[in-house]
Amino acid sequence: MSTWKIALIIWLIAGVTVAGIGVLAVVATPQLAAQSAMLIPIVAAAGFVLAFAASWIVAKQITQR
Repeated sequence: MSTWKIALIIWLIAGVTVAGIGVLAVVATPQLAAQSAMLIPIVAAAGFVLAFAASWIVAKQITQR
């Protein structure tokens, strides 16, 4: 299996998880909840980007073994 395929599978799971954690942090923090309409899309997108970087690193390690 190629590195891209493994990274995509990992990213699908990790992206939703990291984005969900970010959204939960925004909603659970009273100071941030007031601006949630603006912050939730930003945090969710940033979570998916960070998760892709992490999934690529993990996929490279898996394919090397």
